[in-house]
Amino acid sequence: MAKILDLVAQPRTVSGTGAVNRLRKTGSTPAVVYGRKVAPVNVQVDTKTFTKILQGSASDNILVSLKLPAGEQLALVQEVQHDHLKGGITHIDFHAIAMDEEIHAEVPVEIVGECPGVKLGGLVEAIHHTLEVRCLPKDLPEHISIDVSNLALGKAIHVGEIALPEGVRAKLAADVVVVMCEEPKVEAEPEPAAAAAAAKAAAPAAKAAPAKK
Repeated sequence: MAKILDLVAQPRTVSGTGAVNRLRKTGSTPAVVYGRKVAPVNVQVDTKTFTKILQGSASDNILVSLKLPAGEQLALVQEVQHDHLKGGITHIDFHAIAMDEEIHAEVPVEIVGECPGVKLGGLVEAIHHTLEVRCLPKDLPEHISIDVSNLALGKAIHVGEIALPEGVRAKLAADVVVVMCEEPKVEAEPEPAAAAAAAKAAAPAAKAAPAKK
């Protein structure tokens, strides 16, 4: 399950491009905390600390306990904006949640096991690389494992056949295909006329006869 990581957040009073750029130079990243039951609050967090959290996470779903002057606030890292030219983080959105509030999240799919269909020339393909799930924050998985040990050639694994962690429900319908073992593709034999035309085109062109004087 996803870990809840502590992160100190200070109130942010500055706004505007110039003031925010100066804030970043001091080692802080501007952020906002918002939610259904929480009014938006402008905050700032230590850039190095948050970068370590981001780099150390095995999932895109990061839960943090924001340490604010008014108290702690559980939040999901909703969006992280980067400066693609200069590098670094420019802004963070935190979605405030409660421990007893069900959340929706996209969780990566991890394929495990040896598929017997592969030995027959098949190819395992993930139709969905993530699954949108519903669960309480404490039950949020870092990934969802799908065992393909019994996946035969030409068969598929549907949402309803996946063993989800306790407390986790998938939003997709039970009959949606998530992983399949595709049969090997066999190239059709060319038609006789087409084969003859191809052979003729591949043959070297005959030399032209010299003109009579």
